[in-house]
Parts: sequence; structure tokens; C-alpha cells
Amino acid sequence: MTPALPAVWTGRDGTSRLVCADQRQFLAGLPDASVDCVWTDPPYFLSNDGSTCVAGKRRKVNKGEWDRSQGLPQDHEFNLQWLAECQRVLKPTGTLWVSGTTHVYLSVGMALMQLGFRILNDIVWEKPNPPPNLGCRCFTHSTEMILWAAKSAKGSAARHVFNYDEMKQRNDGRQMKNVWRMPAPGAGEKRHGRHPTQKPLALIERCLAASTLPGQLVLDPFAGSGSTGVAALSIGRAFVGSELDPDYARLAAGRLGEIDHAPD
Repeated sequence: MTPALPAVWTGRDGTSRLVCADQRQFLAGLPDASVDCVWTDPPYFLSNDGSTCVAGKRRKVNKGEWDRSQGLPQDHEFNLQWLAECQRVLKPTGTLWVSGTTHVYLSVGMALMQLGFRILNDIVWEKPNPPPNLGCRCFTHSTEMILWAAKSAKGSAARHVFNYDEMKQRNDGRQMKNVWRMPAPGAGEKRHGRHPTQKPLALIERCLAASTLPGQLVLDPFAGSGSTGVAALSIGRAFVGSELDPDYARLAAGRLGEIDHAPD
């Protein structure tokens, strides 16, 4: 284990923190079996000089070198490496959520199986108002996937958390399905700044409410704008995370500081 990295934000609970660092350096500093849950949105490797539609206008899809593909074998090895570290730091009862599109979730799913994770669900997040498909050569992309996996094997004494009754109550007394229709983040979630792959707080909050208990520790090694941490703190969980880009780390620190000091 490497020494702890300086935090760009530290929570009032003394446990929560965000560091500006590469996820490999950050994860290497976490103890074995120290985290209850991982929720993360890793690079999709979409920055291929193509274009997309933003606010009705054509825009380059390039987000940064961190999102540029190095080729299928290297991209898959990248996923294997960070997932193996998450597996190490997860407690035996812990679970992991990974968001992605077809560009990454197939590799992530294979890596999870190679590492011995048990995939519990694939959540389909449906966006009610997706951007149009400018190429008009395939269907409009209106969904993303979130894979939910347990560290423990089926039948293990280490049972993962699933707050079934709460999820059923949230769904008018019926079992909750794995297709969730939610809008993308609105202006209120971007008032501190914008991140190109920001996820809605409602989506992350539901995942964490389903799979963690109050006071448990949530990890995000690709913290981006800090949405995982904001969602975790909003429902009484602790948070640790890392973000490589200094600008996004500052954005995330501002959001985390705001929610951490909000009235109870």
C-alpha cells in the first residue's frame, strides 16, 4: 500500500475525501477489503474524431486523451487492471456498479467474469430525450448500461446488500424492473460546471440506496464531476474517490463541499 495522497476535498465526517490523481495511484493506496461499494463511470474510449449532436449542433466527440482508445487489447487490459484493484479493496460483501455504452460495457462484463465477479443485474438506463442520430445509419442511441456485480460467489456466507423492500416501496409496491427511465442531468446539477459524461444523481442514488447501508463507504476511482460522491453523501453514505483532471477535480470538490455543508 502506498502513502495517502493529498485530498482536494475532505468531508466533515473525517472519512470522505476526493483526491486529484490517476486511479492506479489512488487505488494502490487503499487497504484490502476497505470499501463497501464501488459506483463508477470509466472511460468509454469514444474520442475517435467523430461527431455527435449537442443542443442541436454538431460537435466533436473528443473529450480528452483519457478517453482515446489504445486498441481493443490495451483497452481491455486497462479494464482488467482497474477492476482487479476494485476487487481487492472491496469487502467480501461488497458490490460494484459500472456504467457504460456498447463501446465499453462488453469489455467490462468480460473482465468481471474473468476476475470472478458475479454479475447480479444489467440495468438499462433509458433517456427520454436522447440526442438525435446524425448519421441516420442506425437507431438513435437512447440507453446506457450499468452492470451490477458482487465480489462474493453464489451461495457464499458473505451476502451482498440488496434493500429489496425499499426498492419495492419506491416502485408502488411492485418488484422493481431493471429498465429505468430517467432524464439526463439538468442545469441544476451542472451549476458548478459541466462534465461531458455526467450521470444524473437520481440514477446513482437509486443504485446506492439499493446496495448499501447508512454509513457505508462508496468508492469512485473515475470521479469526474463528483456525482457518485454527491449521491452517496445525500443518503448518508461516506465517499472516497479520485479524478485525474485538475479542472474536473475542482468542479467535483465544489459540488461535494456544497452537499456536505447543506442543512440536514
